[in-house]
Amino acid sequence: MLQLSRTLLRSRYWHRGRWVSTWTPLATAFNSPPARRLNFTRDDVGLFCMPELRGFEGFYLLRDNAESRTQELISEAISDQRRRKMVDIFDELSDTLCKVADLAEFVRIAHPQSKYTQAAEQACISICGVVESLNTHKPIYQALSHVVQHGDKLPTSEVDRHVARLFLFDFEQCGIHLPEEERLRVVRLNDYILQLGQKFMSGAVQPSVLPRHHVPEAIRNYFPTSGDNVIITGLCTNAANVQVREAAYRLYLQPSDSQENLLRDLLLCRHELARSCGFETYAHRALNGSTMERPEIVHEFIDELSEKLRPRAEADFAKMTQMKRRECGRADAMVEVWDTPYFTTQMRRQSLEEQTNEFLPYFSLGGCMEGLDNLLRALYGVRLENTEMEPGESWHNDIYKLAVVHEREGLLGYIYCDFFERTGKPNQDCHFTIKGGKRLPDGTYQLPVVVVMLGLAQPRWSGPTLLSPARVDNLFHEMGHAMHSMLARTEHQHVTGTRCSTDFAEVPSVLMEYFASDPRVLRTFARHFQTHEPISEDMLRRLCASKHLFAASETQLQVFYSALDQEYHGAGAQKDGSSTETLRSVQSRFYGLPYVENTAWQLRFSHLVGYGAKYYAYLVSKTIASWIWQTYFEANPFNRQAGEKYRSEILAHGGAVPSRKLVANFLQREMTPSVLADSLIAEIDADELKIKDLISRS
Repeated sequence: MLQLSRTLLRSRYWHRGRWVSTWTPLATAFNSPPARRLNFTRDDVGLFCMPELRGFEGFYLLRDNAESRTQELISEAISDQRRRKMVDIFDELSDTLCKVADLAEFVRIAHPQSKYTQAAEQACISICGVVESLNTHKPIYQALSHVVQHGDKLPTSEVDRHVARLFLFDFEQCGIHLPEEERLRVVRLNDYILQLGQKFMSGAVQPSVLPRHHVPEAIRNYFPTSGDNVIITGLCTNAANVQVREAAYRLYLQPSDSQENLLRDLLLCRHELARSCGFETYAHRALNGSTMERPEIVHEFIDELSEKLRPRAEADFAKMTQMKRRECGRADAMVEVWDTPYFTTQMRRQSLEEQTNEFLPYFSLGGCMEGLDNLLRALYGVRLENTEMEPGESWHNDIYKLAVVHEREGLLGYIYCDFFERTGKPNQDCHFTIKGGKRLPDGTYQLPVVVVMLGLAQPRWSGPTLLSPARVDNLFHEMGHAMHSMLARTEHQHVTGTRCSTDFAEVPSVLMEYFASDPRVLRTFARHFQTHEPISEDMLRRLCASKHLFAASETQLQVFYSALDQEYHGAGAQKDGSSTETLRSVQSRFYGLPYVENTAWQLRFSHLVGYGAKYYAYLVSKTIASWIWQTYFEANPFNRQAGEKYRSEILAHGGAVPSRKLVANFLQREMTPSVLADSLIAEIDADELKIKDLISRS
């Protein structure tokens, strides 16, 4: 039966009076589990084709080799006889350490065997130790600083000088330029900030445990219990019972003194760190070298966008209030913060007649990969080739390997696809750089190697893995990161692909979501996995519209989050007062629904740790991607001329050119806060018209 079903996937057959073409070889491969091949003759090539990693012990050899080469490069950098540009020496130093650290970090997280994860973790610790020693190495810092300030004795380009400044800033973030007492204080602050962040992250996901009598009797059975306690593990945003939604919100987001103290200490230490390093606030430090450059520009963007969003978000909340009144039968009912996800889902079901899982059969994993391949061929002349792996090359038997091949340039790099859930694997969709690209001394290019990790269900014998529309978006998003790495062609590894400012790194991946939401793109691959019947035009319109429901109020929520993050990391970080008072004030200014008394949502906002003062990056990346889409691809998502221009002027540079300059040059317009806000508002308005038109037809 299994063999027969796979044969059908490769065949051409008659269906309802017409011929239906088969899946491509790429789609067929991803619609079937990766084949397990017995190896009797070939030698084990090692993880990622690295001979050192035929066994876990190879991490110790990689570590030792990296440490040895680091010492050689330090000697070269501080030598009077130096014959290479300083930036080239530093980039090789970065490359040497990153090749071990990035690889080890991925293996530590993803490898199913503990002996590999432990060896990888030891390698991570060792390389971190090397980096820490470099951060206190005054002679190498002074050699780089002299070159940045006075120029190199060898000819350099503007890109060389920009990358050298980035290396110098990395050094100075650790306080090496400060007097020894101040430098040691910076080191202590960094260590303490790391510890505080880890504790805050841990506390942010802890359930709320309450005595049973704190929960109304009518809804106690909706929550798990332990003895005489009720356990609230999260927000029940899609619960049909409004009392459950409200109770979960109020109880899960109760204030916590321990979390409040951790957050206040974290913000204060960050502020002190920034001041020690010569910055006005932590936000100024975090935005140095970013697309937005300064917190003042972020504030202006947030204010501009907030003002334009307000009437549009109010219209969204008015619709939700009407829905709530119809549902509960109360004329005075008002939509609350715990209602918005629920009524967004209800809107999809009622107005767009979206049925649960109705789209799944049209988005097989293989079909989606075929769609990606179609798009990349059209835009860049690039194809994805499923490649057979050598023995020992992968860390699990369900990994695919893609060769990314350009029609003229040949092989651009490799993408390993770790797509399926398994025990012990992190439940997150993400992109890992294993090896960055760079120009080598002999003129060849060091090919990038990346991993795309998803958490999809394993394919079954009866059919392929099927993706929800949200999963399709995630696949395109993460492949957008991967293709940023593949299509970059930078001189320096330190700035290749996604190694650019945080508020620009998400632009290529968010832009890919626009392609994944365009009916013209979806038509090229959205077919029933069994019958090959194309998705109907009605389903396609409803699917694309559903992604933009209540876009104004959702965007307003992101504005609120961004404003709060900036406020916490701005001048007010050292002021007395609770973080909840700040939350209440910011929410009243930037969000259309009121603060809920005796709640402290910010104490579970884990992004404050990893994206401190940078949460706005989501919003800005979305805005820039929207602007690029409207300017170059909205008229024709398969426009080869636009694709080539986008690659050569944006993707090829990675972080080698300041991102603000890249965007302004590409779009031929200064990237002001007002222009950015107008771009996003134009998109929201256009999508709202499409939704109204679709609803009026139904």
